[in-house]
Amino acid sequence: MADAAVEFLLENLKQLLVHHVYLIKDVKSDLEKLENDLRLFKAFLKDSLKRRRKDAVLRELGRQIQSVVNEAEDVIDSFVTHAADNRNKNFISKFWSAKIDIADQVDSVCRKIKDIYGDKSKFDIAFLPVDDVDPPERIEAPILRKHNVVGFEDEAKTLMGFLAEETDHLDVISIIGMPGLGKTTLAEFTKISEEISSKSNEELAGLVANHLANVKFLLVMDDVWAPADWEKLQIALPTSKKGKVLITSRLVEVGWYTNRSRGPHMLRFLNHNESCELLQLEVFGKREFPQELHFEGTEIAKRCCGLPLAIVVIGGILVKKFSANGDMSVIRRAWEKVTESFNTYLNLDNDKRMAKIISLSYEKLPSHLRECFLYVGMFPEDFEIPVWKLIRMWIAEGLIQRRDNISLEEIAESYLDDLINRNLVRAEKLKTDGRVKTCRVHDLLRDFCRTEAGNEGDNFFQVVKISDGGFQPPVYEEYKCRRLCIHSEVSRFLVEKPKGPTVRSFVCFSKDEVPIQPEYISAIPANFKLLRVLEAKPIKFTKLPGELYQLVHLRYIVLAINSTTAVLPSAFSKLWNIQTLIVDTTSRTLDVKVDIMNMIQLRHFKTNASATFKIVKNSKGGEQIQTLGTISPESCSEDVFSKARNLKKLGVRGKLAWLLENKKGSFDSLGKLGNLEKLKLINDIILCSGAERQLRGLPPAYKFPTKLRSLTLCDTSLDWAHMSVLASLDKLEVLKLKDKAFWGETWEATDGGFRHLEVLHIGRTNLKNWIASHHHFPRLNWLEIKNCEDLIEVPIQLADIPNFKLLDLHRSKNAAKSANAILGIKRRREDEVPANPRPFKLSIFPPEAEKERCEN
Repeated sequence: MADAAVEFLLENLKQLLVHHVYLIKDVKSDLEKLENDLRLFKAFLKDSLKRRRKDAVLRELGRQIQSVVNEAEDVIDSFVTHAADNRNKNFISKFWSAKIDIADQVDSVCRKIKDIYGDKSKFDIAFLPVDDVDPPERIEAPILRKHNVVGFEDEAKTLMGFLAEETDHLDVISIIGMPGLGKTTLAEFTKISEEISSKSNEELAGLVANHLANVKFLLVMDDVWAPADWEKLQIALPTSKKGKVLITSRLVEVGWYTNRSRGPHMLRFLNHNESCELLQLEVFGKREFPQELHFEGTEIAKRCCGLPLAIVVIGGILVKKFSANGDMSVIRRAWEKVTESFNTYLNLDNDKRMAKIISLSYEKLPSHLRECFLYVGMFPEDFEIPVWKLIRMWIAEGLIQRRDNISLEEIAESYLDDLINRNLVRAEKLKTDGRVKTCRVHDLLRDFCRTEAGNEGDNFFQVVKISDGGFQPPVYEEYKCRRLCIHSEVSRFLVEKPKGPTVRSFVCFSKDEVPIQPEYISAIPANFKLLRVLEAKPIKFTKLPGELYQLVHLRYIVLAINSTTAVLPSAFSKLWNIQTLIVDTTSRTLDVKVDIMNMIQLRHFKTNASATFKIVKNSKGGEQIQTLGTISPESCSEDVFSKARNLKKLGVRGKLAWLLENKKGSFDSLGKLGNLEKLKLINDIILCSGAERQLRGLPPAYKFPTKLRSLTLCDTSLDWAHMSVLASLDKLEVLKLKDKAFWGETWEATDGGFRHLEVLHIGRTNLKNWIASHHHFPRLNWLEIKNCEDLIEVPIQLADIPNFKLLDLHRSKNAAKSANAILGIKRRREDEVPANPRPFKLSIFPPEAEKERCEN
């Protein structure tokens, strides 16, 4: 865990020494000395990574390094905060004592580093070959009792189908799922004898190869951890078509690696009824709850979130509580307590089976993923985590390690993909391009993260909860953690003026809005002065506190301004570290007084309002900005886009007629954004007069950005005849036509366009007749139709598009019959190619429309 902390502090020192040396000029030499010592730390941590997993002495060294780095970071950040504040007040001369103090404290940190390096024996063992170490003791996954196997009938049927398939090669079937999902139970794995396990790899390979050479066989391999493991095993297997290999793994990557044509079989969670059935069998030996315990039993089953191992573990605890006392009222109260404190009782398992099996996955994580995984534990239960937010928060926290020529955002996304591949995080919703849009973490994995976060030497994060009428941990104590989360009773919490001098993140994802009284608007910035991340969207500010601009270490901030006229003051320029700035407001417009091009670290600016800003011509930055949205048409100027020339995503909201007709703002300058990939144009009809609510047309295709891949239009009320312009956008892959983007009863597609379009969304419109064929959308993959109640049918000929795999029909019931016809055509063609890995999917909402289409 110390690796990321060292990396982040080194980057901070670099930024200070290069860009803000005026703040630290009197202690510059001390910080340069600290920087050199930290580089030695970095080398040690990198070279000793594998040994630290197995050596208690080295793990303790890692914790000492973490502690030293945290102390250094606190000292430096505190000094910079004071120096920046007092420079702004022009009182620098009064703070010599503070500068002397920083020198003393930095010297103290350096002495601790020397103390650690002084014991050479500790460091010598760090560089011994890893292979010299005895292998760690294997933690066996507990096997569910065979007579209580529930919910695998459909899974078993699928696997039996794979096993029965005739192939002309060695066929590998993989079962993939998160820890405790039942992969081993489904495979019914048999343990290897002691005699076999004592043989060398070469001897085993020869033994297996000889045995399988001329026989028909099924080989079952449990818990394969990496593609490299499969490589070692594969050399012992014949390529005979008689062979079948069934493997289980927690890693999706393993499944694809072992069989690229079929891919992995993803094991599902138990549904609620199956969860109840398994719990009933575990506790009572029959498929029912006693009437008196029915409610509590179903609630406990629900808390297990479909994970068989959790049900078995809690079932074992409930058996004791059911049999210990025959008085049903006493038993019921005991079960109620389990319902209320589920996680506490789950941890009463003497064998700690849940913790052990999750810990095995955690220990296998490379160091750069551990903190990223623990970080997701900060989000509330049952929370759908927006990936865009998560990635920017990781970056702001310094959890993403830089690589040459790859953006931090791309690296962070690869980290998330890795966690999903390891079944530690679950992809919930996908973007139109197939990337993950939102994700979730299983409740039991979240609980593990929270427990492990408290075990870390730096107290990685704390979640503040209400218990017995008060906050836990208590507010009267200073919070010593690095990150603080509170998701309920937030107003009351702020009234008590909590303090966290070392807290780097304040995170609030309350389901309810949090009004804040004027006298308490400074509660967060005044008492958490070293924040890097402030995620406070539920907290509604009527006025921004002056103390906010002293949070010079902020890198990520989400604010909600509850005002009819929202302003982003020029004082935001003091926050020189800001990378991501998100403003949510009840106002339709946002007056941006700060020159955002002068915020040289800013990468992403987002707001739900129409933001208007002017750029000073001698602004220093702008090249690093990737996201701007949504901004007003008049802000779409040559001055803005000449500086923000590396924009990838742009949203424009307001009177679009001004922009498209070059009355205010310039669509021509927008077309010069050579890196822009995503464009959203929202015609704000509240701000428009009657004539401006319907656009007269679109600029010609050559005026659009050349790399544009995704385009969204909303409330533009264009005539369908103008669709030919969009069809001519050569690189367009995603087109979203939201509320009244186009208006008219007939759309007749024209030939030769949409050559690369893969995703088409058609939202609220009066369209009745859509005339199109497969050659109009040759690469269409996903079609989504929402609130098109007048649409008579989806063109049947779209069924002839080979890549067309997904059709979503939402509140467009008249078109349900044609959608069903497309499904029928696709199904018949799939039957001709049984190995098709991606069958066509049709979704119709509401269910009544689905029922009606089936009856018709």
